[in-house]
Amino acid sequence: MSALEVRGLTVALPRGADRAQAVSDVSFQVEKREIVCLVGESGSGKSVIAQAIMGLLPAALPVSRGQVFLEGEELTAAAPARLRELRGARMAMIFQEPMTALNPVMTCGAQLDELLLFHGRTSPAERRKKILQLLGEVALGDPERMLASYPHQLSGGQRQRIMIAMALALEPALLIADEPTTALDVTTQSQILKLIIEVQKRHGMAVLFITHDFGVVAEIADRVAVLRLGELVESGRREEVLSHPRHDYTRMLIASVPSLKPAQRATLPAGPAALETKKLSKTYTERRWLGPRREVHAARDVTLAVRRGETLGIVGESGSGKSTLARCLARLIEPSEGDIFLGGTNIARSKPAALRPLRSRIQIVFQDPYRSLNPRRTVAQALIEGPVNYGLSREQALERAGRLLALVGLEGSSLERYPHQFSGGQRQRICIARALAVEPEVLIADEAVSALDVSVQAQVLRLLEDIRRKLELAMVFITHDLRVAAQVCDTVAVMHRGRVVEYGSAAEVLVHPRDEYTQALLAAAPGRDFGFGSAAQEAARPGSGA
Repeated sequence: MSALEVRGLTVALPRGADRAQAVSDVSFQVEKREIVCLVGESGSGKSVIAQAIMGLLPAALPVSRGQVFLEGEELTAAAPARLRELRGARMAMIFQEPMTALNPVMTCGAQLDELLLFHGRTSPAERRKKILQLLGEVALGDPERMLASYPHQLSGGQRQRIMIAMALALEPALLIADEPTTALDVTTQSQILKLIIEVQKRHGMAVLFITHDFGVVAEIADRVAVLRLGELVESGRREEVLSHPRHDYTRMLIASVPSLKPAQRATLPAGPAALETKKLSKTYTERRWLGPRREVHAARDVTLAVRRGETLGIVGESGSGKSTLARCLARLIEPSEGDIFLGGTNIARSKPAALRPLRSRIQIVFQDPYRSLNPRRTVAQALIEGPVNYGLSREQALERAGRLLALVGLEGSSLERYPHQFSGGQRQRICIARALAVEPEVLIADEAVSALDVSVQAQVLRLLEDIRRKLELAMVFITHDLRVAAQVCDTVAVMHRGRVVEYGSAAEVLVHPRDEYTQALLAAAPGRDFGFGSAAQEAARPGSGA
């Protein structure tokens, strides 16, 4: 008997949606002690299937046909009370964003205790013993501090481990992991993946792992199921699907994964630096009611340079200082020490009035396009604001906005629409157009593609490369994804605890790393031994002999 069996599952969409069904006639199984990866782009139906299994679908998305069996028990017709009994005890789910899945006003210990109490562990001493055992199992140090901490006081990796501990608390037969490593840096991602594999083997669970990251698929999957627009287009053993994909959609997804091998590039641009830092530092002081103040060195003695037509990559884990450096470069925050030269002008200590005429020369694209666009403003209003503030007439600014939309691959009719009417990739294109609207010399992309599907990510990366080449921009590309850095960056700076520990050409740093930290980052990259990208695309072509 399979741990999970999905038969002909169909989930209807509300009237007026782009298509009739979110999930259409999907069938697959997950055996005990097996990891099945459910892959596909946003909107493919992955999370809808997970919610249907857990009985968490909203009323607007009813299961119209099909059945779901958990160890032989049919779930789609089960009463809500029975589903509550099964959730946590026989099936559990790790959500993508633990910060929104955990209760912000309860300590992590109280949330774990609540779960055990609900499912019948009545003795406080027994519950505490079990919680401490769980924290040890997910490798969380200092368990007493973890129990007393609120979610916002923990790092992303620690919050995800708390979620895993909650999911494992009652040793369920089925664990569903919905994009649990998407927002994590490469080393934390590697740790979480190893942890899931270890606990799966230890407890003999079946795991349904939902992801759009084929590096993760190559690392952990036993079998793979590929979804496209709610339909299951391909499934099979991991080696079969990754090395010999049958469906064009699967081939496209695999070919879109950036290779870890740096792209071959022409001679780097010469001439003076468009943007340069010298011994740049940023220190935050944490003031406490009791005890001494604590200083956090977010960036220390950073010396970098980028020329027009060049892309400088800044890589490292979360907390390494990448985003702090980006905000210093754009003078969104003031550095504590050092110099920032924009052209020949030192802007490190410039006052707001002196900065204003310089801001058009350096622009930034943030990680989350939805949060960085005003939901109450149309695309036209977002794109013309900067140029109008710098002296262009409204008519000239609208004309420029139309040209920029064409440059980023969007139709002119998009000008009158609002951000919520676009996909994530389209919104990021709008943010890029907005950054280009004031014709900057330097463009900073701060994790600009980390939240995007692999195919959309590939499109945005090609767009950024095309724009850099056409407009001869100096680009600072901040990322924790070494595959992306290998494909778009000419030079790479590796940051660790606020310092640049390695700096050189992409080929030198990513192929022959000298620093132990860089070597550890590369070793942690999921699927590093699989030939993604153009090599995979060539091997996947019919008749290639692969």
